[in-house]
Amino acid sequence: MKKHLLTGVVFAAGLAFSGAAWADILVGVAGPLTGPNAAFGAQLQKGAEQAAADINAAGGINGEKIVLTYGDDVSDPKQGVSVANKFVGDGVKFVIGHFNSGVTIPASDVYAENGIMVITPSATNPKLTERGLWNTFRTCGRDDQQGAVAGGYIATNFKDKKVAVLHDKTPYGQGLADETKKAMNAAGVTEVMYEGVNIGDKDFSALISKMKEAGVEIIYWGGLHTEGGLIIRQAADAGLKATAMSGDGITSDEFAAIGGPAVEGTLMTFGPDPRKNPNAAAAVEKFRAAGFEPEAYTLYSYAALQVVAAGAKAAGSTDPQAVAEALHKGDTIETVIGGLAYNEKGDRKDADYTMYVWKKNAEGKITYEMMQ
Repeated sequence: MKKHLLTGVVFAAGLAFSGAAWADILVGVAGPLTGPNAAFGAQLQKGAEQAAADINAAGGINGEKIVLTYGDDVSDPKQGVSVANKFVGDGVKFVIGHFNSGVTIPASDVYAENGIMVITPSATNPKLTERGLWNTFRTCGRDDQQGAVAGGYIATNFKDKKVAVLHDKTPYGQGLADETKKAMNAAGVTEVMYEGVNIGDKDFSALISKMKEAGVEIIYWGGLHTEGGLIIRQAADAGLKATAMSGDGITSDEFAAIGGPAVEGTLMTFGPDPRKNPNAAAAVEKFRAAGFEPEAYTLYSYAALQVVAAGAKAAGSTDPQAVAEALHKGDTIETVIGGLAYNEKGDRKDADYTMYVWKKNAEGKITYEMMQ
């Protein structure tokens, strides 16, 4: 009996060993799945889930099945590092995330030290890819690219207006505000105010009084939709008639839910709407059929997993370092957001930003639309 049992154990171990080449590929999806930025976490999660389903249906990555696991960082850097360490322990090979630059940067150090490749759909701070790490990529652009567009637009269209530059003191928010300020300053426009606020603040009456006193006509906001929506709503309630502008951190319909009618006319920089890309048509149809509108970073997350799959195919391996090396060669990858090609840093070669405006659509809903 003991002999047969031993034989069975050996046989089972042999099966496990022989099947290792066909093991599942564990991919971590990290972001704020709860908390005030959960709308963005849902975009990253839903995008990765649909991409995994579609790639698996087509045979997986090099014949291996993608299995997703999730980490909720609640937009907190310390929690992001905890998620990263958990992913290391779980045997994750690739990470789609995180959402915030301030979370992605410290988490990426953990991933780099432990052989994990990370590709973020949304973290735009240049520092992420400027540190010479082997493992960092993004499907979005960078703050210096986005800030150049925003600052240039202010200088061209609001040259004689009084501009306030506000930010939320985070690597993303302050980074974007600083790049916008840098671009408009270079074009001859100097702000009358430059102020930071704290994440989680709810009452901005003192800040708004200061803007009214300074005669502010343009409010540039570097930060996310929660504080941005509150600032714009409270400014309007206080009688401050100013045009607001922000970046990709407000690309959620929750921005209008928070700010109400006051957000009409708000200008915003973001990449060309991926939902209108012909490559995304089939995926968009699936999202909508499931009752989820794939706005903002949903398709950027979907594309991130496409990039991983294409890199693995080019490398002929699912080893993260081999995949990263293949991606750094710069070959174009067709994704739902268009063709992506990477430089040696892990940045897109062709990232572009355009201007949007928040306005009522045909159904009377306030949402964002690309400007003509």
